[in-house]
Amino acid sequence: MNFTEFPLNNNIAEAITDLGYTTATPIQEKAIPVLIDGKDLVGCAQTGTGKTAAFAIPIINHIHRIVGSGKKRKQIRTIVLSPTRELAIQIAENFEALSKYTQIKTYVIYGGVNMQPQINALKEGVDVLVATPGRFLDLYKQNFIKTDAMHQLVIDEADLMLDMGFINDVRKIIKLTPPNRQTLMFSATMPMGVRELADEFLSNAVYVSVDRDSSAGDNITQKTYLVEKEDKKKLLKHVLETQHLKNVLLFTRTKQGADNVVDFLQKEGYKANAIHGDKSQAARLQILEDFKNKQIDVLVATDVASRGIDIQQLPFVINYDIPNIPEIYVHRIGRTGRAGEEGLALSFVGRDEKNYWHDIEKLIRLQVKVVKDNPFPWREANPNAKKDFRNKKTNTANTNKKKPANSSKSRKSDASKKNKKRWY
Repeated sequence: MNFTEFPLNNNIAEAITDLGYTTATPIQEKAIPVLIDGKDLVGCAQTGTGKTAAFAIPIINHIHRIVGSGKKRKQIRTIVLSPTRELAIQIAENFEALSKYTQIKTYVIYGGVNMQPQINALKEGVDVLVATPGRFLDLYKQNFIKTDAMHQLVIDEADLMLDMGFINDVRKIIKLTPPNRQTLMFSATMPMGVRELADEFLSNAVYVSVDRDSSAGDNITQKTYLVEKEDKKKLLKHVLETQHLKNVLLFTRTKQGADNVVDFLQKEGYKANAIHGDKSQAARLQILEDFKNKQIDVLVATDVASRGIDIQQLPFVINYDIPNIPEIYVHRIGRTGRAGEEGLALSFVGRDEKNYWHDIEKLIRLQVKVVKDNPFPWREANPNAKKDFRNKKTNTANTNKKKPANSSKSRKSDASKKNKKRWY
């Protein structure tokens, strides 16, 4: 469907054209008409399919009819909640680009920085406020945020909001907004907790989904290496060297783990840096900029920090640590293979992570190819055991060997067995 087929104001249509958009993505095609009609919506689509534009375009179209030439006093018309600072900034940038031929003002607030500039901007007036939940509540309590004129509430990355413990803050914010609001929830996955939240706070919501709720993109090649935990760094070096990988996004489970991998890579001569919650906002933004400009070979990230990474041509993702929540895997590999580009996702599965990997394969309904040309495979305790870890049967060939005939202990045991009734 072409964007010209939507009933959009010419100013918004011109901004869309400037951005090079002609044909709507599936999630945009399904969501935009619903939102233009003013209905509540729950949208589920793979990361990188244009979810932000799917809600930003109809919201901007609605606000433009209200603010017109800009003579009206600036009041918060739309609130967009985001779980991370990076993602909040990214959303605000999208709103600004799509509303550049209007008088709509977008502003973003988040924690970890001085409040005063944010307070000043709110006093001047804002139409679209993008916020992380904690900073929103802080400024609301201080009476710097008014929701009287608000019409739309957007909860982006709703599943991550739940996982990060924002559920109570989200509930508080929803109760601070007018009951006649239009509410939108978007995410790449839609677990039961999100559906329950939608049923509680949305009114006759329309559910739209363009993929299975927890699917991975068809244009992403997925491979796995079965590797001992202590060999992961050696395997990483091997993979980077033999496959000549550059511009790699690598995931670890912890901040300390991210820093350890960066130290290792730098000693090996790679340009590497980490992005996680312990780094200042300015440092994180600079690292992201360097990565986008390909000044960093490997960007090591924790899951929370990665949600704001939006790079259209990111070719490689490496799961150095396997996540214990299967849906996180979908978010991780969704960083690559965006906007029709091809992507490669490699996963290093340690022996202690095999249960996590079972859960992931069950979720994505796929048995990911195991790389055989692996110089650091699992070291099998029993060389006769089957090497495919998905087979849960235990090789009992060695344990069922008969005892020597001259063993008195064995004869007593056999006699005892004959006298016992079978229980099965």
